[in-house]
Amino acid sequence: MNAEFIRIIVRETGLKAHQVENTLKLLDGGATIPFISRYRKESTGGMDEVQVTTVSDALERLMALDKRKDTVLSTIESQEKLTPELKERIEHCWDATELEDIYAPFRPHRRTRADAAREKGLEPLAQFIMKQDRNASLDSEVRKYISTEKGVEDADDAVRGAMDIIAEQVSNDETARNMVRAGYRREARICSRVARGKESDAQKYRDWFNFSEPLARCASHRLLAMRRGEQEGLLKVSIEIDDERASDSLARHYVKGHCQASDLVDDAVHDSYYRLLQPSVENEFAASSKEKADAEAIRIFARNLEQLLMASPLGQKAVMGIDPGFRTGCKVVCLSPQGNLLHNEAIYPHPPHNDRSAAAKICTLVEQYRIEAIAIGNGTAGRETMDFVRRLHLPAGVQVFSVNEDGASVYSASKTARDEFPEYDVTVRGAVSIGRRLMDPLAELVKIDASSIGVGQYQKDVSQTELKHSLDQTVVSCVNRVGVNVNTASTHLLTYISGLGPQLAQNIVDYRTENGPFRSRRELMKVPRMGAKAFEQSAGFLRVSGGEQPLDNSAVHPESYAIVAQMAKDLGCTVADLMKSDELRAKVDTGRYVTDKVGLPTLTDIMAELAKPGLDPRGPLRKFEFSSEVHTLEDVRPGMELPGIVSNVTNFGAFVDIGIHVKGLVHVSQLAPGKFIKDPTQVVTVQQQVMVRVLDVDTERQRISLAMIDGK
Repeated sequence: MNAEFIRIIVRETGLKAHQVENTLKLLDGGATIPFISRYRKESTGGMDEVQVTTVSDALERLMALDKRKDTVLSTIESQEKLTPELKERIEHCWDATELEDIYAPFRPHRRTRADAAREKGLEPLAQFIMKQDRNASLDSEVRKYISTEKGVEDADDAVRGAMDIIAEQVSNDETARNMVRAGYRREARICSRVARGKESDAQKYRDWFNFSEPLARCASHRLLAMRRGEQEGLLKVSIEIDDERASDSLARHYVKGHCQASDLVDDAVHDSYYRLLQPSVENEFAASSKEKADAEAIRIFARNLEQLLMASPLGQKAVMGIDPGFRTGCKVVCLSPQGNLLHNEAIYPHPPHNDRSAAAKICTLVEQYRIEAIAIGNGTAGRETMDFVRRLHLPAGVQVFSVNEDGASVYSASKTARDEFPEYDVTVRGAVSIGRRLMDPLAELVKIDASSIGVGQYQKDVSQTELKHSLDQTVVSCVNRVGVNVNTASTHLLTYISGLGPQLAQNIVDYRTENGPFRSRRELMKVPRMGAKAFEQSAGFLRVSGGEQPLDNSAVHPESYAIVAQMAKDLGCTVADLMKSDELRAKVDTGRYVTDKVGLPTLTDIMAELAKPGLDPRGPLRKFEFSSEVHTLEDVRPGMELPGIVSNVTNFGAFVDIGIHVKGLVHVSQLAPGKFIKDPTQVVTVQQQVMVRVLDVDTERQRISLAMIDGK
C-alpha cells in the first residue's frame, strides 16, 4: 500500500493511520463501502459509511494525480529537460495546481509569439533585458540581433520579440501566478451583465442583468444560474479584481532599478498580466468556483435523493395504482401484495367525459382484488382524482395516498419497464410504477435514472460525471442499508447490492425462476458465477424469509452464525428462541465471545439485530391529507395555514407541495423565523410533512411564498 497516500489521507481526514491503511487494504481487496462500514468495524476502528467513502474518494483522486505525474515526467523527459531536482520535486508534489505550474513551461502548446521570437534567436536579448543592468548599453546589445535573414528587421522588432519572451516567462513563473491568485482569493467578484441585444430574450435572468458580489460569498444556486445564462448566450459573466493594482504589484516584483531595460520589463510584465496571466487565472477561478458550486448542488441532490429513497413504505399489501388524467382518462391498475400486475383499465371520471360508471368500476375493483390501499399520482388531475376517490363509499380500512410521480414517465418508457411489461403501453407501466412506489419507494425508484427524479437544483448544469458518481453511491448506500428480499427483489434492485452487479443479479433471478424461491442464504452459492468473494460481500444484505435458518432473514452475516449458535448453546436454547426472548438476550455476556477477529463492535451489532431482525430502518408510513380549502392557485390566499409535504430542498430554501400544481417556496430565511439557517438540509427533509403559512401569491409568475410554522 502506498505509504504516501496513507500519509496524505490521514492529514486531510484527521483519521488515524491504521484506520486509513486497513480501509485501503480492504478496498484494494475488492471489499465494497457498505460491506466495510457494516461488517469490518474492527479493522476500520468503527468508521461509518461517510468516512469510508471519503477515504475511497481520496484514493481515487490521488491515483488520478499519480497518473498525471507520470504523464508530466515522461513529457519533460522526452524534451531532455528533466533534471534530478525537477524529477524529485514532481514526484513529491501532491497538489494538482502546483503540479500544473511546474509543468507549464514544458507543456506542449500551440505556437506563440514568444516561440516565434525564440526562433529568431532573441532569447539571449530577453535575458539581457531582464538583468536590467544600468551600466550596459541596451542599444548596442539590441543591434546585435537585427538580422533580415532571421526576420528581425530593426531594433523595434528585436525589442518586441524579446518582450514577448519575457511576458511568457512571467506568465509561466509560479511566483507570478501565485501573486495573481492571491489577489483573486482576496478580492475576486463575480459579475454578470445582460448580453447586448438580448434584454427581451433574457427576462428570466433579469436578476442577473447588472449583478456583482464577492466570489467567496456567491451561493451555489446563484453561480449556477449565472453560468446557465452564459451558456445560453444571454448573460456575460466574469470574475474581476482591480487589474491595475494587480498588474502594478506584479511589475514591482520584476522591475529592478530605473533604466531603459527596466522600462521594457515593466511594459512586458503589464502585457503578460493582461494578455496571459489574468485570463488564465480568471479561468482557473471560474473553473474552481464552478466545481465548488457543483459539489454543493450535488451534495444537496444526493441528500434529497437519500431521503426520497428512504421514504417509509406501505409494505406488501394489495394496491390500486391510478395515473390521473382529464381528456385521456385515468389509468387504473390492481397489484398483488408482491407488486404483480393483476388487472388494468381506463376510467373517465373528469371533464370532458364525466363518465358516471367510473365510480362503480373503482368500487368493484377494490372488492374484487381486495385492495387495501389506493395510490394516486400527484400530477395532472391528481388532486381532482383524489377528491373523486375519497367521495366513494369504499370499504373501511382502504387508505388513499397521493404519490409523487416524478420520473414515472421516464420509467414507463425505459428498457426496464419494457422488459417487465412488454405487452403493455406506457400508461399502464406508469400506473404500476405509482402503485409500487407506495408499496416500496426504494425498490421502484432505483429503476429510474436518479437525475430524472426531480429533487435538487440545476442538476443539468453540474458535472454529469460527478453527479452520476454521487447519486450511484447514494443508491447503493440506501439499498444496502435497507437490505432486500432475495426472493422478491427485481434484477434492477439486486444490481445495487454489495458485491453483485448486473450479471450476478440477473443470474440470481434466473436461478430463482428455474428452481423456485431460495430456501437459505447458503443456496446462493449455487448461482452461476457466485464465488466466495461475491457471497461474502453480498450475503449480509440479502434476506431469505421463512427458511430453516432464522438468521437468514436478518442483517447478521453468515460468517457470524457460529457465534450466535454458540450463544444459544451456552444458554441451552435455539437461535430462534434467542431472537424471540429479551430475557435470554439479556443473559448474553458479549465479552465472552470476543476473539482476535471478532470484537465488541461486531458483537454489539449482532445483539441489536437479534432484538429486531430484519427491521426496516425506514419506519412506518404516516397518513397525510391536503387542505380541502385549496385546489388551484386561485384558492390560495396570504395568511392561510396549510399542511404540505416537502418536495425538494435547495440551498436557498425548500419547496412544499400544498396540493395544487404550483409548489410553494419556503425561503431559507423563513424555515425557522428568528433563527439563522445556513444549511436548509439540516432543518427540513424531502417527504417531511409540515405546516406552512402563505406569505404571498404571485398569480402572474405562478409563485407562492411560504413560511414554516412547524414540521410534524
